[in-house]
Amino acid sequence: MMPAYIETARTGELQERAAQAVAALSECRLCPRECGVNRLEGELGVCRTARLARVCSYSPHFGEEDPLVGQMGSGTIFFSYCNLLCVFCQNWEISHLGEGREVEAEELAEIMLYLQSQGCHNINLVSPTHVVAQFLEALALAAERGLQLPIVYNTGGYDKVETLRLLEGVVDIYMPDIKYASGKHAARFSKAADYPEVARAAVVEMHRQVGDLVLDARGIATRGLLVRHLVMPEDIAGTAEVMRFLAEEVSRDTYVNVMAQYRPCGEAHQYPEIARRISPEEYEAAVRAALKAGLHRLDERRSLRVLRLL
Repeated sequence: MMPAYIETARTGELQERAAQAVAALSECRLCPRECGVNRLEGELGVCRTARLARVCSYSPHFGEEDPLVGQMGSGTIFFSYCNLLCVFCQNWEISHLGEGREVEAEELAEIMLYLQSQGCHNINLVSPTHVVAQFLEALALAAERGLQLPIVYNTGGYDKVETLRLLEGVVDIYMPDIKYASGKHAARFSKAADYPEVARAAVVEMHRQVGDLVLDARGIATRGLLVRHLVMPEDIAGTAEVMRFLAEEVSRDTYVNVMAQYRPCGEAHQYPEIARRISPEEYEAAVRAALKAGLHRLDERRSLRVLRLL
């Protein structure tokens, strides 16, 4: 299966969308923060990113979900900063401190082509929400130069539907988090009280575009939706409600990674509710909630590996 953007680039639509997104940076409302700043002139909003994307690192990555990793790894590009402000972020130096450097579209395109040359199965954009314009601009160049890998949009889930529509026919695999069912918790821990409704609308749109996750004969993902849900102490994430939403409003065939990796990073130690790791019992309850909701495509091998470490 050829990546979606090959045809979009051939018709010139990809280049048009890139230009549209870049122009929108002049009064940026591309994400739900709707800061309205002129990023083209160096003004900074919540994401602290101006005209150019910042990249912290890129490499074949073997710690992602099995359908992305395969034998040769997922070609991850870690973008600096984020439009969420999670107090427990495990990539604090990248998302909060902005570790990395600015790259022009030409260099970002070359990074994608380099990852393809290393045999990676996909291009995995980590925290791309605030750099959609810069990504589209670089992808148009990379497609012209022979990029043929599926694009993975690896997001915290705080995405505007209108911006996601710029990515229709461009992104092959959407991999959003659904972090919270409660706006109160989203406000306290990520400074985004509207996160639950925004993330739900975004996931519905993502599924509309790409459908359920499709694997090739090797078990490698080629297209579709893969949802991550991080289990948190004291059920801060509202796991049962999230799983019911996925089963009832998206698809019972949604591929879900119920994640046990939570640990109190960043400023989490300042919040008593989340200042510890989860227990095996909390994780097992989360998996049971997913199964009870009717979801059956869980990343079970990963879940079992992590559970043994708790």
